[in-house]
Amino acid sequence: MSIKRLLTPVMTGALALMMALPAQARDFRLGLITPPPHRWTQAAYAFADEVKAKSGGEHSIAVFPAQQLGNEAQMVQQLQTGALDMAFLTIAEISNRVPDFGALYAPYLVEDIDQAAALLRSDAATELLNQLPAEAGLVGMGYGMAGMRQVLSREIAKGPEDLSGKKLRITPFEPIRDFYMATGAAPTPLPLPAVYDALANGQIDAIDMDFDSILIFKFYERADNLLISNHMMFPMVGVVSGRVWKDLSQDERKLLQTSMRKQLDMVIDHFQQQEGQQERQLRALDINIEEASKEDFATAISDWEKVWSNKATSLPNLRQAATEIKGS
Repeated sequence: MSIKRLLTPVMTGALALMMALPAQARDFRLGLITPPPHRWTQAAYAFADEVKAKSGGEHSIAVFPAQQLGNEAQMVQQLQTGALDMAFLTIAEISNRVPDFGALYAPYLVEDIDQAAALLRSDAATELLNQLPAEAGLVGMGYGMAGMRQVLSREIAKGPEDLSGKKLRITPFEPIRDFYMATGAAPTPLPLPAVYDALANGQIDAIDMDFDSILIFKFYERADNLLISNHMMFPMVGVVSGRVWKDLSQDERKLLQTSMRKQLDMVIDHFQQQEGQQERQLRALDINIEEASKEDFATAISDWEKVWSNKATSLPNLRQAATEIKGS
């Protein structure tokens, strides 16, 4: 009998055994900046639970909230090297690396939370994700978001003129920094967990924040003047390291993609459904409330667009999509 004939049954049996083996167990890590009570963190844990359940316990995801793995810039570096597997990132940090994403922060790109939710689910927004692999070494799974941005301050602010010279806490990224600089404010980057004490001790005068965080973290206890402006949406993106992604099987990719997209979509639903209720909760508190409109910020918007119209080339497409959504 030839050597070939002797080896063939052995090789065939080995191949059958390999095919019968379960997929390689993987222990993933996911980082994000929000603390445990935040809806993004809750979604991350739900995503981890779903992946574990759907993989029959083969895969696990350890969630690291509240900047345990560093700030977003540091986490992106870890993602790019493959040291971190996945993350929920503000579009803020993405726009620092891929300026075209800054278009999602165009002041008054959308009017309300419903239009924001629809825009993030549009083809125009989804197409932006195609830039991530080449430009940032990341693979975008989909969008989440927080609520519309408002201004909470220690002193009464009725419009942009009252923000002039004020130290105003922002998430550290260029589009929102440029917007507030155009109002004359002094944008001050600060981690979310540090905001409460910073308001209490006067380190900052005001914050750019959504209804949800104002209520959850009780920032109104230290700053009791709310300017409802709805001046900007605040998207988030779920990403997987490009280095990690290329080594995943098609089944593993599908599992991560479908499970993460499901949770991100539920985050959008959550903020969309609770926005009105949370506004009513804040109006019921013993705080001063003012309102401002797009017209009040006209000068700041014009100055912002002078800077960003060339940086964010996707802005016309997103504006067109937002207009169509509004008209539908």
